[in-house]
Amino acid sequence: MNESKLKTAVLGLDDKGQLLLEAVADIDYFQIQAVADRDTELAKRTAQKYECKDYDDYRRLIIENQLDVLLVAAPLHCCAPNIQAAMKKKFNVLKLAPLARTFEEAVEFVRLAEENDIKFAVANPNRFGGSLAALRQFLQEGKLEQIFLITASKLVPAKAGIDNERTDAWRADPKLAGGGVLLHNCYEIIDQLIWNFATPQQVYSLNTNTAGDRQQRRYLTEDAVVVTMKFTDTIIGNLVASRCIGVGQEQELLKVYGRNKILTASNTRFIISNHPGQAGEELEYNDDELCCMRKLLENFALSILLPDKNRLCSSGRENLNNMAVIESAYLSARTGMPEEPGRILKMAHVEPVNI
Repeated sequence: MNESKLKTAVLGLDDKGQLLLEAVADIDYFQIQAVADRDTELAKRTAQKYECKDYDDYRRLIIENQLDVLLVAAPLHCCAPNIQAAMKKKFNVLKLAPLARTFEEAVEFVRLAEENDIKFAVANPNRFGGSLAALRQFLQEGKLEQIFLITASKLVPAKAGIDNERTDAWRADPKLAGGGVLLHNCYEIIDQLIWNFATPQQVYSLNTNTAGDRQQRRYLTEDAVVVTMKFTDTIIGNLVASRCIGVGQEQELLKVYGRNKILTASNTRFIISNHPGQAGEELEYNDDELCCMRKLLENFALSILLPDKNRLCSSGRENLNNMAVIESAYLSARTGMPEEPGRILKMAHVEPVNI
């Protein structure tokens, strides 16, 4: 492929889809050719803004266009076959997290992408944020001695919209959604754990939801989850996440405990302290979600245009590690026993990818 602009389309025009479009419009490597959403009026308004074609049928967009890049923000229950069709037409695909609803579905996407020799990636914009990049650099430079504990937390605003039959009712159904807060809200923080500390050997998980009526629950996907992970014989980790009423925006925190220091990272801050409760060096970063998404999309574009000089970040195959951990967590919640992500990868004949 020559170094011309990449003909690009976006499936799904919710807030995340609009963020993708805004980021793409700022990058010279892309040319927005089409947008699609099941909301016909939303698709028309968005297409008018970006001067491109509009569709309310995902299948038609795939059939009627020959694209270089397909960006997917739509939920999988309404576009999974369209993603597969796009891959067969050799469109490079970038999908917002999660990679898939199940590990099995994830493996199928990766297999199809590799068979058709295309780029397939999952958007993990936190990898491009300043605070988490600083954490990773600190760890890679070996400045934290004898890591023994990693804790992560995620608070998600509880949305009344989950009861909206037109837009969000699918989130209540495990078959349509694949899962709840763990799969859809913790994917990126799980990616950070695996990116920095490798795939855990064992996972033990508990989850629940806030449905008051245990006989006829309003929804069946989880609202709260606790995941305990064993990375090595000397390193363990814990993830606690929940939907919460009164939380204005998502709150995410990652802490790493070593013999000599404690590292704390949020989306905007990186703190190095010597002892619990003791203030240390604090660095602040102004990277917002749009900034991180631009960097991610630039990487994706350059991995297509100049692949020899630009390694694809967050490939689909790499993200199978994330999906194996999530699958293990759901399995553990059902069995009440620790589960092994490595066993799930092995059963699918997938070797863990070193990131």
